[in-house]
Amino acid sequence: MNSQNSNAITCYLIGAVFLCVCITIGISAGSLSIPFLTSAEVLWRSIWNLDMPAEINETHAAIIWNIRLPRVLLAALVGSSLALAGAAFQGLLKNPLADPYTLGVSSGAALGAVFVLFLGLSLPLLGSFTLPVVSILTGFLTLFFLLGFVRFIEKSLTTETIILAGIIVSSFLGSMISFIIALTEDELRQIVSWLMGSVAMKGWDYIWLNVPFFVLGAGLLFANRKELNALVFGEETAKTLGVDTDKRRMTILAGASLLTGAAVSVSGTIGFVGLVVPHLVRLIFGPDHNLLLPMSIFAGGGFLVLTDLAARTIIAPTELPIGVITAIIGAPIFGILLFQERCKRMK
Repeated sequence: MNSQNSNAITCYLIGAVFLCVCITIGISAGSLSIPFLTSAEVLWRSIWNLDMPAEINETHAAIIWNIRLPRVLLAALVGSSLALAGAAFQGLLKNPLADPYTLGVSSGAALGAVFVLFLGLSLPLLGSFTLPVVSILTGFLTLFFLLGFVRFIEKSLTTETIILAGIIVSSFLGSMISFIIALTEDELRQIVSWLMGSVAMKGWDYIWLNVPFFVLGAGLLFANRKELNALVFGEETAKTLGVDTDKRRMTILAGASLLTGAAVSVSGTIGFVGLVVPHLVRLIFGPDHNLLLPMSIFAGGGFLVLTDLAARTIIAPTELPIGVITAIIGAPIFGILLFQERCKRMK
């Protein structure tokens, strides 16, 4: 085993340990504090279906498994999805300011969710899952419309045109969301609360709904990690290396958009995770997507778990929207990063 592979495995282990520690902290802390080691033991025994020892409080075990664990895992799943999608978008578009919301897919998913809340829709067979399913579908329809619009403008999918088209689509969909909010009466609080982001009171069913989309989206990105490395150096360079740039770009866009739409459908719009986390990971571990993508999963999941913990404990028993906390933390961090980059260029 060469030193490069050894270093990568070490990084993966560090990332996995970080995420596991964050999850355990997330299920330990709250209005009822549960010892860290007790939470870890309950988690371990629950996963392997082992009997709980007599010294573990049954109430603690029930709180962890039925209330806190699904919430924490959903936060980890959403954070991992947004960070992974952000890493892919930043590499594909060669823009460190790109994030999962750049192309308007999240706005499309949000519009579908707001529409469901506004009309109080509950489709047959879907029931309470009407909102996330419709949200995912509208997110994908947005991607198809975006790609069709770009194709109509020009035959080749250039990065600049994709970004500009994404801004246009995102702005239009944002205005539609604002229009619906302006018409809203009784549903206003529910819509605004959803738009600010939350992973509270979702339960295990939402995790199982989200997992297939995460696996498929992540699989598409990991299958194209070498092509992402090539595209970072420019389209012409990638073509000389034998990369079918249009095909690979569409596949990467589909994978990243799938992750974004699925995350937004269950948590609402949570900003800065897909912007700041992959940017920090790239500064620490470098631009190689073989390492950047998996480390973004670990870092994004852990970050959102800790952010959700802060959102539900800072002014307990009242909960803050998780999107507010990510913006409060993410905006200054990104401002500092931009300042440091500016200083480096001036030297």
